[in-house]
Amino acid sequence: MSDIETVEEPTEEPTSEVKEDAAKSTTNRDKYRLISGEEILENGEARPSTLAFLGMYVLGALVFGVHLLFNNGIDAADDASFLLKLTAKLIDITNWESLPVGFVLVMCFITWANRMLNISTSGRWVTMALLGVTFLPVIISIDNVLSAIAGLFGAEAGSFDFIPIDNYNYLISGFLFLVAFWAFTYKYQRSFSYAVTTNAIIFQHAFLLSRSHRRILFDRISEVMVERTPMGTMLGYATVTIMTDSGIGLVEESIGVSAGTAPGTATHSDDSTTTKVRKNFLKKFFAFLTYQRTTRRVDHDPRHCFYKIRKWEDIKLMLNEMHRKHSQSNMLEDIKSALSNGEESEA
Repeated sequence: MSDIETVEEPTEEPTSEVKEDAAKSTTNRDKYRLISGEEILENGEARPSTLAFLGMYVLGALVFGVHLLFNNGIDAADDASFLLKLTAKLIDITNWESLPVGFVLVMCFITWANRMLNISTSGRWVTMALLGVTFLPVIISIDNVLSAIAGLFGAEAGSFDFIPIDNYNYLISGFLFLVAFWAFTYKYQRSFSYAVTTNAIIFQHAFLLSRSHRRILFDRISEVMVERTPMGTMLGYATVTIMTDSGIGLVEESIGVSAGTAPGTATHSDDSTTTKVRKNFLKKFFAFLTYQRTTRRVDHDPRHCFYKIRKWEDIKLMLNEMHRKHSQSNMLEDIKSALSNGEESEA
């Protein structure tokens, strides 16, 4: 008998594309904490647009511009406008070497205005960064004064210099602030990631030591809203907000000012009728002025919505389809259709 040689068929090794897809699937599973059997839908992953935080970059450039303005000053010609001459004069008068009062006042106004406008750059961390730049010259001046006072009592030169800077350098400080502020802004905008999976919607945020993770099931969705600002229309992005019956997507906001009771409106037993009428009128008028009401508005927090994403049309269509698929009304229709088909087949 002749020996029959068995020829083993060569096994096909997975291609590089298959390996990349497998590695990406494993990475996404760990990143979004996907459950068993859950997969991210095609084109279901999104991030905020690169230009979503354009206001932050503009604010950093504005602060750098203020530094350049006080560093170079304004050379107003003889035929310049009165406003330009006045600005140049104010900068020259307030730009003291020991304490740049004009710079501090301008930065205080920018910080206050940015906070009061309640826009995308009005957050707590941005305000703290602006306050740090605003009062850094004051801190340096106080440090110099303490060092001088210590020198009067025989302390060694520089022993009380906690900040090794004698004067605030506008050019260097402004450039360092610009680079650091833009770097943190870029890191912050890349810290948000969103995913539409076969089971739920996932909002993921990881910035420095802060972490947040939210899952919203499709049957919890009550409305999908799309908001496009004029800037978003020009740059091609929009915000897709998910609202649920439990209130996710909405935030309560109090409008009005509460200042307690109007002074001098307390009535006494010995008050005349005219005085009582006047005080009651003041009470009602003051209550009208300080009336507060609570309104609900759409919350555009990047942690809880698809914040200024580019492929917003695909995401909205995907959310509507998945919501229809997982909604209870659609399931009842499927059951009704299956029962009717069964009855027809039996007949």
